[in-house]
Amino acid sequence: MSKKFPFFRAAAFLAAAMVLVCNCNPVEPEPEPEPEVDPEDLVALKGKVPVTQNWVFDSTPSLTIQIDNPNKVKVTADISVKITTDIKKKTVGTVETSVEVPANGSLDVNIATDQPLEPGFYTAACRVNKKHVRTFTFGINPFDIVSAPDKQADFDSFWDDAKAELATIDMNATLTELPAFSGTGRKVYFVEMNSIPDGPGGDPVVVRGYYCEPVDGKKHPVIMHFFGYDDQKPSGKLWVPYGGSSSDYSEFYLSHRGQYINNRKASQREDGLEQDFTNIYGDWFAFNFGQKDAYYYRGAFLDCVQAIRFMATRSTSDMNNVFAEGMSQGGALSYAAAALSEYPLRAIAPAVAFLGDYPDYFNIVTWPGNTAKASKGSMTDEEMYTFLSYFDTKNLATRINCSVIACSSLQDGTCPPHTNLAPFNNLKNADKIMVFNPELQHTVSDDWTNEYMTFFKERIK
Repeated sequence: MSKKFPFFRAAAFLAAAMVLVCNCNPVEPEPEPEPEVDPEDLVALKGKVPVTQNWVFDSTPSLTIQIDNPNKVKVTADISVKITTDIKKKTVGTVETSVEVPANGSLDVNIATDQPLEPGFYTAACRVNKKHVRTFTFGINPFDIVSAPDKQADFDSFWDDAKAELATIDMNATLTELPAFSGTGRKVYFVEMNSIPDGPGGDPVVVRGYYCEPVDGKKHPVIMHFFGYDDQKPSGKLWVPYGGSSSDYSEFYLSHRGQYINNRKASQREDGLEQDFTNIYGDWFAFNFGQKDAYYYRGAFLDCVQAIRFMATRSTSDMNNVFAEGMSQGGALSYAAAALSEYPLRAIAPAVAFLGDYPDYFNIVTWPGNTAKASKGSMTDEEMYTFLSYFDTKNLATRINCSVIACSSLQDGTCPPHTNLAPFNNLKNADKIMVFNPELQHTVSDDWTNEYMTFFKERIK
C-alpha cells in the first residue's frame, strides 16, 4: 500500500531540493549599472587639507588631501598642488595626479614632491578639478635656513655708544600708585621716566609703564613685558595689570616712546589718571628713517634697556633672574633687551617677532617694505639695507647668550616665519626652543603664556 505525503510536506521537500541545486551552482548576479547622471548635474567634490607633521618637514613634504564625493556615481578628481617659495613667490614645481573617488564616498590622497626641497618656507596651492581647496605655508628644515648676519663693522660700537649716552640720562623716575589695581600681593604703579633723546642734542624722551611690585619686601624674579606695534587709531581703553594676591614676580609693562600709554588720552586708559598723551612720531617705522643716530628703533630699543635699569633700582627686583616676553614688535624688543641690557637676562620669549632679516622680509610681504621704500629718499636699496642692519634682530641675536623660547605662526602674513627664524637661527645659546603654530596667522596659541612661563620657571637661578 503506497504512502502519500501531505501536499505541504512535498512542497517543502521540493523547495529544499531546489535550494540544494541552487547552492551547488551559484549564479553571480549581474552588477547594477551606475545611474546615469548628466555631468552638469554633478555636485562639486569637496576637499580639505589637514595638518601633517605641523607642516614642518625634512626635505620632502608629504601632504594629504581629503576628497569627499557627494554624488551617486564615482567621479574623477584631478588634483594639482603648486609649490612656490615664500621669497619672491618663485614656482619650484607642480604635483599633479588623478584619482577615482567612489560614489558617496571619500578618499585620502597623499601628495609628495619627486625631489627634495631646500631649507625654507614654501606655499602650497591645492586644487581639485580646478577648484581652489586651500593655500598654506609649510616649512622644510627651518633650522637649516641661513639668514647670515649683515651687521656693519661698527655695529657693536654703535650700540655700545648709544648705551653709554643712555647712562648719562637722569632717569628721574616717578611712581604713582593705582589703588584700584593694587592687590594683597602686589601694588600697581604708573611709572614715568626719562629715556634717550630722539637724536643728537635733543631732550630726553619720557616713557611710561605699569609696574607691579611685591609687597613682602623680598626679592623676586623680574618679568619685562613689551608690546606689539600699536594701532594708529586705538579703540577701547588701554588695559592695566592687576596686582592680585600672588607676589611671585616683579613685573613691568613698558609703553615705549609714542606707543600705548604714550599714545592715549586719559579717556582711553583704564588707569583713571587725568593726563592726555599723544603720539608725536607719526608712523613709527618711518620716523627719521635713514638716520641711524635718530631712528625710531634706536630710541625704542634703548627704552627697553632703561626700563630694566629702572627695575634694578627697586629693592624687590632679583636682577639675577630677569626675563622678557613680547609678541610681534614686542618680540623684537625682547631680542633687543637681551642683546643690549647690561643686566644679563635669564630667558626671553619672543613670539611671531617683528624686524627680522629686512632684505628677505621685504621680498615676502608688502609691509613694512613699502613704508621703507617710500621713506628712503635718495638712498639706494643697498644703502637702505645697510641702515636697517643696525636694527635687524638677526644681527642683535649675535649678542644674545640667554635661553630662548620662541614661537612662529606659519600662516603669518605680517611677520612671516622666515623672519622669525632669522634671529632664532643666529642665537649662540643651544638652550632654545621654537614652537610652530601650523594654522595660525599673526597671533599665538591660547597656551602660549603657560608655555613660556613654564620655560621661565625652569630657568630661575
